[in-house]
Amino acid sequence: MKDRPVIPEPYKIKMVEPIKLLAREEREKRIKEAYYNMHYLKWEDVFIDLETDSGTSAMSDRQWSALMMGDESYAGARSFYRLKEAVEEVLGFKYVVPTHQGRPAENVLFPTLIKEGDVIPFNMAFDTEMVSIPRCGGKVVDCVADIAYDPKVDHPFKGDIDIDKLEALINEVGPEKIPFIMLTISNNPGGGQPVSMANIKAVRKVADKYNLRLLFDAARSAENAYFIQQREKGYQDKTVAEIYKEQFSYADGCVFSCKKDPLVNIGGFIGLNDEELYWKTLPLLVQTEGFITYGGMSGRDLEAVAQGLREMVDDDYIASRVRQTQYLGKLLDDIGIEIMKPVGGSAVYIDAAAFLPHIPRSQFPANALSAALYIESGVRSLGFGALVFTGRDEKTGEPIYPELELCRLAIPRRVYTNLHMDYVAEGLRRVYESRDKVRGHRIIYLPPGIPENMRHFLGRFELV
Repeated sequence: MKDRPVIPEPYKIKMVEPIKLLAREEREKRIKEAYYNMHYLKWEDVFIDLETDSGTSAMSDRQWSALMMGDESYAGARSFYRLKEAVEEVLGFKYVVPTHQGRPAENVLFPTLIKEGDVIPFNMAFDTEMVSIPRCGGKVVDCVADIAYDPKVDHPFKGDIDIDKLEALINEVGPEKIPFIMLTISNNPGGGQPVSMANIKAVRKVADKYNLRLLFDAARSAENAYFIQQREKGYQDKTVAEIYKEQFSYADGCVFSCKKDPLVNIGGFIGLNDEELYWKTLPLLVQTEGFITYGGMSGRDLEAVAQGLREMVDDDYIASRVRQTQYLGKLLDDIGIEIMKPVGGSAVYIDAAAFLPHIPRSQFPANALSAALYIESGVRSLGFGALVFTGRDEKTGEPIYPELELCRLAIPRRVYTNLHMDYVAEGLRRVYESRDKVRGHRIIYLPPGIPENMRHFLGRFELV
């Protein structure tokens, strides 16, 4: 501790929300009543909620003040123009298509660009994209570097696309079948791993070579910029805001769930520089979200997003945010729990297959670990493994399990203290010591027609 100064959070707490830990017997009852699905637990069932960092941030005093400035005009609200100014200032995009969160941004932009038979190269696609793209007739192909699939390897940029894989795919299917290349920055389905600026530039070069668009899934792009600052040569003396804007200078557009890095509870948008494409998106926006200057958000929401975009690239804030995630990661590593390395910005990802080697993938080890942690400590987490990312062999229909079986501990921004993280780690230590007693899960009900990648939202399960 002598050679490592203690750096506190760059804010002070102004309001608190009570939380209560239920007795273990009550937790056992609640998780069974929820069919062992974390999404069915009620807020009062949960002590520390690490299910997601989406929409769970604590807003600042300036964001709360901005809410009071919301202009609720149906059309032409000044709050929209404040958002537009913030997007151009922070990201550099000229055109903004507001939506109420990230999924409608996908569901407005993707049908505008994708036609039947198209192929979309990614580093790695998230669950919503694995549904929204096929709904438009497209196919997702992950081109992430192979190192992304090894949780033990401590590599600074495991979210990078493999350029050889990308070019091979383009040459195989033809550039006319690829409406855009997409980078998820940082790479949430791969354990929150960042993408280097060098890789972003290399992908841009490939896109130019074949006359293709490059789009970002930008939900955690501020964290990505921070990791570039910390890990990539030549960026240590630049601010996160400068790096952040450079990232987007190589993109033609983005879909953005503002419920992540921009520190708001609801909101999203599409950012574009192509005026023609901007106008093509608007009819579907009006049909599904709302008019072009609010798009599913109130004026209050627009104001909070505009302020949050500026706060998310503050160097002191983003460093503090990532330090807390790394703090939890080190606690688990010291216990001997295998995690995705290096620790990302938004979450710590436990290698559930290594934690529970006795549970086969068909019994969803990541989900079993989430349930065991809840019973032990009242902490809610989320399984990201076979239940979410399993594919099917096109000929036999047999399941193709994903290479990673991860349990995500997603940390809400500016919400918990490190003492909460100590408690989470202690709960996991107890589960780890008795891990041979943890049982797998089987599906007992799925709503008709639910896509396989959405089973974790609505499925019901029981212990094997």
